[in-house]
Amino acid sequence: MATPPARLAAAASNVVGKVLHGGVADLRPVPRVLIDQGPNRSLYRLTNGKSPQPGPPVLLVPPLAAPALCFDLRRGCSLAEHLVEGGRNTYLVDYGNVAFSDRRLGIEHWIEEVLPRAIRKVSEDSGGQGVHVVAWCLGGIFSLLTTADQPDLPIESIATIASPFDFTAIPLIAPFRPLVDLTGGHLLTPFYRALGGAPSYLVSRVFRATGISKEITKPLAILKNLDDRDYLAQIEAVDHFMDNMIAYPGRTFGQIYHRFFRANDLAEGTVDLNGRIIALSGVKVPTLVIAGQNDTIAPRAAVERLTELLDNSPSVTFETAPGGHLGVLTGRKARGTTWRYLDRFLDEQAA
Repeated sequence: MATPPARLAAAASNVVGKVLHGGVADLRPVPRVLIDQGPNRSLYRLTNGKSPQPGPPVLLVPPLAAPALCFDLRRGCSLAEHLVEGGRNTYLVDYGNVAFSDRRLGIEHWIEEVLPRAIRKVSEDSGGQGVHVVAWCLGGIFSLLTTADQPDLPIESIATIASPFDFTAIPLIAPFRPLVDLTGGHLLTPFYRALGGAPSYLVSRVFRATGISKEITKPLAILKNLDDRDYLAQIEAVDHFMDNMIAYPGRTFGQIYHRFFRANDLAEGTVDLNGRIIALSGVKVPTLVIAGQNDTIAPRAAVERLTELLDNSPSVTFETAPGGHLGVLTGRKARGTTWRYLDRFLDEQAA
């Protein structure tokens, strides 16, 4: 344990870093090369400045609304950096900003166009190899629906992190169900139609509200840990992430609201997209499912439901790790839990 003088010196150094240099977090992104681009899709190969890795490709798939930097939060606590430095051939798909003009885009756009094109391009860029998909939150849901819908895609495995499949198991939204039922499901419909979706500023505020107790106590926590540079850097990086939230397209938001939240389709293993049924039983690749132990947005029960729906997957592995919704993906403890589970899973697929 550091002595009081050492802690005082560390605290003074951190204060100087925050006041004079704008912060202590290293927010430089992992170097990347754009290899493909299209509507709502920029595909990057991540590098460490050396020749491309020859191994099986890993594609990082973010959710809608959250920026792709969820996988590259900060140096020292970046899953993307971890994978690249570990010698993995790593790619990232970025949806970019969502505009009002995108309001008519539905879930179909992502599972029929954006993700399939990205997956095929990753396979092509890596010499025709099968792709290992690693996805967070809604990215996991979309990735599994894509795989189930298009089994011919060159996908070798899927790892989902904090992806909820039983929305009735999310206590955070339970109080709103009576209101939704009372209004016949039209509680939010006029708002997202008028706004063209869920605006980025609203998404950011809702995300922050899920951790309201931490937001309230954050100033005190910063003072208490003023000598802990890694702790302060993580707070800065999370704030940077929150400030870069992206809007939901109106039609996609409406489908998520009506099909996932109201009808809870995913919990039964199928999704009805305007009469077109996609069943998770169509997933036929090994799957890793990880839940956060302190996740209020996608609690364990909501995530673990997926393990009962993948009837035709050759293997389904379930793990839990410390952290909330973002923390389980890229929190400081994720480095020794979630990332290790992922490394082990990817190594098993390559064996």
